Amino acid sequence: MIERLDAADADAAVALWAQAGLTRPWNDAAADFTRAVAGPASAVLGIRDGGLLAGTAMVGHDGHRGWVYYLAVADPARGRGLGRQLMAAAEAWLVERGIPKLQFMVRTDNAVVLDFYDHLGYARQDVLVLGRRLDE
Repeated sequence: MIERLDAADADAAVALWAQAGLTRPWNDAAADFTRAVAGPASAVLGIRDGGLLAGTAMVGHDGHRGWVYYLAVADPARGRGLGRQLMAAAEAWLVERGIPKLQFMVRTDNAVVLDFYDHLGYARQDVLVLGRRLDE
């Protein structure tokens, strides 16, 4: 069953993200989690297996586009459809808020994850993501 996580789940979620290879030294994953669970336009969704956090998806929106970050499933729980369930829950969370579009970023060299999303019916968008660090 998908649930909305709260501050008590921060350590488990960040550990899962690190295990799944989603964290980067220049991004503070714990701060990302804290902002998402506290924000009015975001949440971290989770699924447990035997009481342990087995998967997460951070979801949020800007009023028009929804975004998903930190979709992760623990190694022992992979292959059981949890990633698909988490993406469906993220979609439902956005639909409930009237958000018409969902998008997310995948590193171009992550073929396994790109294949996963292809199977879920997501299409590559003809856009280029630009960015700048504001905390340096």
